[in-house]
Amino acid sequence: MRVIREMHPLCCITLESNSPSAIEDCSLEPSLLRTGSAVVNGSDINAGGSDSTGSVAGLLYKWTNYHKGWRSRWFTLRNGVLSYSKTRNRPDNLGADDIRLIGDVKLSSSGRRKHGSKSGGIVHLKISSFRESKSDDRRFYIFTATKTLHLRTNSKKERAAWIEALTSTRSHFSLRPLNDNLSFLPDISITTERLKKRLLDEGLSEGIVNDCEQIMLSEFSDVQGQLKFLCEERSNLLDTLRQFEATNVEAEASGIHDGDYQLIKHEYSNLGRGKYSEWSTTESSDDVEKQELEEVSDEEEINFFDTCEYFSEPTANCASVGKDHVAETMSRIEKQVCDSGLLKFERRKKLPDPVEKEKGVSLWSMIKDNVGKDLTRVCLPVYFNEPLSTLQKCFEDLEYSCLLDRAYEYGKMGNSLLRILHVAAFAVSGYSSSEGRHCKPFNPLLGETYEADYPERGVRFFSEKVSHHPTLIACHCEGRGWKFWGDSNLKSKFWGRSIQLDPVGTLTLEFDDGEIFQWSKVTTSIYNLILGKIYCDHHGTMHISGNRQYSCKLKFKEQSILDRNPHQVHGFVEDCTGKKVATLFGKWDEGMYYVKGEVNNKPKDTSDASLLWKRDMPPENPTRYNLTSFAITLNELTPGLKEKLPPTDSRLRPDQRYLENGEYDKANAEKLRLEMRQRMSRKLQEHGWKPRWFHRDGEDGPFRYSGGYWEARERRNWDRCPNVFGEISEDVLNSFEGS
Repeated sequence: MRVIREMHPLCCITLESNSPSAIEDCSLEPSLLRTGSAVVNGSDINAGGSDSTGSVAGLLYKWTNYHKGWRSRWFTLRNGVLSYSKTRNRPDNLGADDIRLIGDVKLSSSGRRKHGSKSGGIVHLKISSFRESKSDDRRFYIFTATKTLHLRTNSKKERAAWIEALTSTRSHFSLRPLNDNLSFLPDISITTERLKKRLLDEGLSEGIVNDCEQIMLSEFSDVQGQLKFLCEERSNLLDTLRQFEATNVEAEASGIHDGDYQLIKHEYSNLGRGKYSEWSTTESSDDVEKQELEEVSDEEEINFFDTCEYFSEPTANCASVGKDHVAETMSRIEKQVCDSGLLKFERRKKLPDPVEKEKGVSLWSMIKDNVGKDLTRVCLPVYFNEPLSTLQKCFEDLEYSCLLDRAYEYGKMGNSLLRILHVAAFAVSGYSSSEGRHCKPFNPLLGETYEADYPERGVRFFSEKVSHHPTLIACHCEGRGWKFWGDSNLKSKFWGRSIQLDPVGTLTLEFDDGEIFQWSKVTTSIYNLILGKIYCDHHGTMHISGNRQYSCKLKFKEQSILDRNPHQVHGFVEDCTGKKVATLFGKWDEGMYYVKGEVNNKPKDTSDASLLWKRDMPPENPTRYNLTSFAITLNELTPGLKEKLPPTDSRLRPDQRYLENGEYDKANAEKLRLEMRQRMSRKLQEHGWKPRWFHRDGEDGPFRYSGGYWEARERRNWDRCPNVFGEISEDVLNSFEGS
C-alpha cells in the first residue's frame, strides 16, 4: 500500500491518504491523441450516445505558466468534479465506473511504473462553469471556485466531446457537495487507559480518576466540535464563493455581454503584434494569453533620461527656448503668489497622532458575509477607510495641475504638440497617488460638497454628490488659463478575490483660447483581497480627443503575474490625418516621457527622450494609508477656514474627522449613524431634490457647474445648504424639496 499525495477538492491543500489504486506513468506527448478520434473503451463515443451518469477521461493540454507553457495532463470528470494529474490511473481501476476515454490513448505495455518516475499528485476541483474559446476551435475553459483552467485538445472533434460531457453533467455543478470524496474532518479518537493507569499508580481513588477522565473527554469533545464548526463554515463560504463566480461566468458564456465587461477593439499593427480581437476583462480570455506571451521577454527595465540634461542637437533650439520661457513664466507666477502673501500659513505635512490604538479586522470575515452584494450597500467598518471622501479624491487627481499651466503657456506660444503632450501627462499623473493605497475613501452623502482653494497652485476646485441612485459626483476646477470639469460614477464588480472598478463619465478640459480636450478613465482592479499582498492596477485604453489638430491614445498595460516591469503606459499623439507625430511612454506611478515621431517598439536608446512629468517624492512622515504629501493636506482645516465652509463640506463630516484623529470607536459609531441616514437619500430624491451647485445639460447629459458657490462663500450665505451630517427631519426634507 503506497501513500499518495492528493489535493483537497476545495482549496488544493495536500492531504496524505492511503490509496489502493496504483498510479500508472504515461508518456504524455501530443501524438497520444489522434486527431478527430474519441474512443469509449475502444469504441467511438458517438456510437453509443451520451451517458449523463457516466464519467469521462482523457489527455488534455493545460496551460501551466510562461516558463513551461502547455503541458499534457490526464483529466477525469466524475459527477461535476474534475480531477487531473501528471500520471494516468490504470485502465482496470477506472473501468469500474465505465469511464469513457476521449481520444485514442496508447496504453503502456507494463502495469508497473517506469523506473525512476515519480507518482504525481491528483488535484480535485469542483466545476462552476465552462466556456469554449471563440478564436481557437481546440481550446476551452473550465471555471472553478479557486482557479480558471485553460485547456486545449488535439482536434475540434475532441473538444466537442469534452463539451458534451461537461454539458451532460451540468446538473451536478450546484447539487453535489464540494467534498464528494474527501471528508473535511478526520475521525479522531483518543484513549485514556495510560492516563488512568498512571493516576491509579499514584494512589488516587478510582472516583477521582473517573472524574479526571470525564473532564479530559469533555474538553476534547468541545475542541472537536469547534473544529467541525470551523470546517463546515469554511466549506459553506467557499461554496458561496464558487456559486457567485459561476453566476458571473455563466452570464458571460450565455452571451449576455455588458459594456462594462469589454474593451474596445484596437489594432496594434504598428507595434508588430497584429490585430487583437475584442477581449474580456476576466482572466478567461485566450487573446490576453497571446498578448502576454508576446510581451514577456528578458529585456532589462527601461531607463529614461531628460534631454534637458543631455541636450546637444542644435535643431531643437526653438523647443529649448520654449521650455525656458515656460519655466521662467511659471517661476514668475509662483514668486508673485509668495510675494503677495496669498498663502499666510504653511500646510501640514503629517496627520494627527492617533488617540486610540488601532484594532485589526479580518477582511476575510467581511467578505464571507457580503459575497454577491452591491459594494455600495455593504457596511464596512471604518478601519477599511482612509480619512478622505470620494469628493476629495477627485481633487487629488489635480495634484499635478502645473502640467496644465505649462500646457496653457505652450498653446499661447503656438506649440500645440507640447500642449497635448502635457495634457496626456496630466491624465496619467492622476493615477500616481493610488500606488500602495489599499483603503477605500468615504462614500459621500447626498448633497455633500468639498471645496479646495490653493492660491499657491493657482487653482480653485469644487465638487458635489449630485445623485445617490445612481451615485454621481460632479466637479469643477479653475486654473491659470484653463477650466476642468466632469461627472463620474464607478461601477464595481466583486469577483471574490478581486474588485474591478469601471469609471463611467467624461472629463473635459478647456483652455481660455477655446481648445478643448476630453477623455475617460481606464479600469482599476484591486487584487489579492483574500490571500497575498493587496495591490491595485490600472489597465485599458484612454482616448484623449481634441477639437483642433491633435488627439492622443494611451494604453495602460495590464500587469501580468511574471511582469518584471509593471505599470507601463505607452501611446501616440496623432494629427487630424491620423499620422503619429509623437510617442509617449513611461509608468503611471513614476513619470512620462516622449520622443517626436513614431516608435513602434520599446525605446532602447532613451537619450533623445524628453521628460514630461515625474512623480513627487513620498512624504517624510508616511501614514498607514500611504497618503501623498498633497493628499495629507486635503482634509486639513486651515486657520479661519471652518467659519467659511458650508455645513455640507466633507471636512465637517464627523466619522471622517474621528478616523483622521485616530478615535476609531467614535468613527465607527458615526459612520453607522450616517449610513443609516444615507438610506433616506432615495426619499429625498423622490421629494424632488436637486443638486445645489450643478445642473444637468438635457435629460441624461453631463452635469455642469451652475456658478455662485464662491460668491456665496464670500457672503457666507448658506441658507439653502442643510446640515447633511445631522439628523434627518421634515425640515430637511422640505428644504431639499424647495431647493
